[in-house]
Amino acid sequence: MHTSRSLRTTLILGLTAVLVLVGIGLAPKAEARPPVGDFAAPLNPVAAAAAVAGGRAREASVQIAANQLAAIDASRLPTATTIYFAETGQHLSNRSGFLDYWRANGQKLIFGYPISEEIVEDGRVVQYFERARFEYHPAANGAPAEVRLGRLGAQLLEIQGVPAGIANPGTGVTYFPETGHTLWGAFERYWRRHGGLDRFGYPLSEVVEEGGRQVQYFERAKMEHFPDDLSSFFRSMGAANGFTLSSLYEVRLSDVGRQLATARSVNSAPVAQRGATTTWTPGLWQRHIEVSIGNQWLYAYESGVLVFDAPVATGRDGFNTPVGNYAIYYRLPMQTMVGSAGGETWNVPNVPWVQYVVGGVALHGTYWHNAHGTGYRPSHGCINLRIEDAQWLYEWADIGTSVAIIW
Repeated sequence: MHTSRSLRTTLILGLTAVLVLVGIGLAPKAEARPPVGDFAAPLNPVAAAAAVAGGRAREASVQIAANQLAAIDASRLPTATTIYFAETGQHLSNRSGFLDYWRANGQKLIFGYPISEEIVEDGRVVQYFERARFEYHPAANGAPAEVRLGRLGAQLLEIQGVPAGIANPGTGVTYFPETGHTLWGAFERYWRRHGGLDRFGYPLSEVVEEGGRQVQYFERAKMEHFPDDLSSFFRSMGAANGFTLSSLYEVRLSDVGRQLATARSVNSAPVAQRGATTTWTPGLWQRHIEVSIGNQWLYAYESGVLVFDAPVATGRDGFNTPVGNYAIYYRLPMQTMVGSAGGETWNVPNVPWVQYVVGGVALHGTYWHNAHGTGYRPSHGCINLRIEDAQWLYEWADIGTSVAIIW
């Protein structure tokens, strides 16, 4: 009896083991959890939190010092927010709205630093910058007061004449009947991405050769082409994928503001800093980034002022970019991204302008697609940007900059 029960037990256990083994072989594999980013986080959570805290402390110290300086003596306060630029020894204020206009429309990339104080020229309040002239147009005929850009490109051509252009490619060319000139290639991409007609006006020349470099004149600007600013690797990758890539400084704006200021004998000598004004620094205003997954768009703010926006491409389903409030905790100008998750493995070299915000999720430039802002979400969780936009963001942000990812 005991032997029979023992044999039965042995048979049952053996059959159970067989069924378990068969079950292991036949049962569907458990679905992998969505990964949190393109590859493993470069810092553990404790180190990441310490980096963010350190970055925010540095930024807060700049802002606290600025607030203390402005509160020294109320009688010495300027009548409007005024910032001093030590780089050129000039002030920039909101008396005529020039400071907020500079902040919201391109800052030093587009306008450069101020090279004069506010002056009256031809009966109008103006201020010269390295690459522009701001003009204050008071309210008139029901229209609100506004800041406009002077036609420095046109005035420069009045002095030196319109140069002869070089032949355009014949395809992919936009013709402007208003001025009888065309726009194409790198200059057209820059023109469209950085403000177009409102910022630069119409083209006033064809692409011309000056000092061995291609340039083009516009009503309010002069553009210069630096093709070597984009590395041969990115150029070849764009060509292989059938689209053109651009770097942030491949096209640069000439110093037409300085040239016209010199021609008009505008005083650009540095001035002493006024009492109770704050010295400009990139961390002067609180920086904040917002990424909208629904819009596939990124927005950058300085104390509530929108200073930059750009299209993005986020994580696809199964590799969804996580929603939440984060901060930049680690940065690299370039990195090879290697990872494996969800049954996929990748090894992507030379990923530019990388800024980690949570785990392995980073803001970074891309050269393998140009789907930014289209609604197509191709990434493994990271926030993909165009190379030039990723570089702008990298130069503007810092460790500790807050990043909100929303739907």
